[in-house]
Amino acid sequence: MVKLRLKRMGAKKAPFYRIVASDSRSPRDSGEIETVGTYDPTKEPAIINIDEEKVLKWLGNGAIPTDTVRGILSHAGIMKKFAESK
Repeated sequence: MVKLRLKRMGAKKAPFYRIVASDSRSPRDSGEIETVGTYDPTKEPAIINIDEEKVLKWLGNGAIPTDTVRGILSHAGIMKKFAESK
């Protein structure tokens, strides 16, 4: 099963995340299939860069976002577009 989840990058106490599509059985920071965006919570406001086409493709293929990624996608308005396209 494929999940959309966060992959931690960056230095100690300065996290930076990539939003990736990966196999749910693989460890958090390995086994990514494709990078679909980034999330930087250290800035004010948090910086979110998402490739909308890739995310909608993965959601359409049955990928399940984690709770945190679902919140990020909802904030960006992508979950609403996905719900309307169903």
